[in-house]
Amino acid sequence: MTAPAAPSTPTVLVLDADPPPRLGRLTGRARIEHTDEANLAERLPYADVLLVWDFTSYAVRAAWPGAGPRPRWVHTASAGADHLLCPELVACDTVVTNARGVFDQPVAEYVAALVLAMAKDLPRTLELQRERTWLHRDSQRVAGTRACVVGSGPIGRAVVRVLKALGVSCALVGRTPRTGVHGPGDLDRLLSRADWVIAAAPLTEETEGMFDARRFGVMQPSARFVNVGRGRLVDETALAEALSRRWIAGAALDVLAHEPLTPDSPLWQVPGLIVSPHMSGDTAGWRDELGAQFVELYERWAAGRPLRNVVDKERGYVPGH
Repeated sequence: MTAPAAPSTPTVLVLDADPPPRLGRLTGRARIEHTDEANLAERLPYADVLLVWDFTSYAVRAAWPGAGPRPRWVHTASAGADHLLCPELVACDTVVTNARGVFDQPVAEYVAALVLAMAKDLPRTLELQRERTWLHRDSQRVAGTRACVVGSGPIGRAVVRVLKALGVSCALVGRTPRTGVHGPGDLDRLLSRADWVIAAAPLTEETEGMFDARRFGVMQPSARFVNVGRGRLVDETALAEALSRRWIAGAALDVLAHEPLTPDSPLWQVPGLIVSPHMSGDTAGWRDELGAQFVELYERWAAGRPLRNVVDKERGYVPGH
């Protein structure tokens, strides 16, 4: 998609998070202004570009103007765009882009770490060490096992590459079937055979709550489930019950329906569940990568060149090629 022509000195409004982005390369080429959630609605009509640096915020949905002036381009420093997409933004001609490409390999490595940790029973080993208890056990060999990776975008494909390097046979499931990708109609069959089920899908009307009691019931008792997609892909109550009843052998959640997880949440104590604070893609220097990506996109936009990572606002994600 070709970006609309930019004014001589565009205003870039940043929905802030700490630490702020490093945008020094735009000095003299853009007027950088910062806002918090409380002032976002007031300032949006005066911005040419909105950078949603606080990618945990849902403020854009409430603040987006209907008729009248509004930013012509919105960029979110995240892989998901569901926190932005209100009907008014979907309906208008504003271009939305995301941080596709920054998190693929880090998330895939994190998934591999979780797979290895669960196969080798590392959580129990650390617990026994704290108890000063010597208890020999057998662990599971990862090579030769099967994974079903749900979500055929860059993150899902990176997960497949890394797991295959460990000797895991992988089936990739996407929105539509194509070469190398299964469609939704194959999902239950693949779940019933998988040792590892990896959720890496975007949040859409079709995927919300897709991992429910029925889907956990389809899985093998020896299967483990990992969610690195969006928290609301999973019925967390159903997952807790599946683990408690040993319908599946284990699970790991790096994304949750409501973040941060409160200290009184029962999920902390679900047997066989690993909870991490939405960190699977956050390796050293990730914020600098996000800032550099936005600057590169801005340079394309200012020059009137086609933007990369353009979100299909009706679907809620960047379409695959």
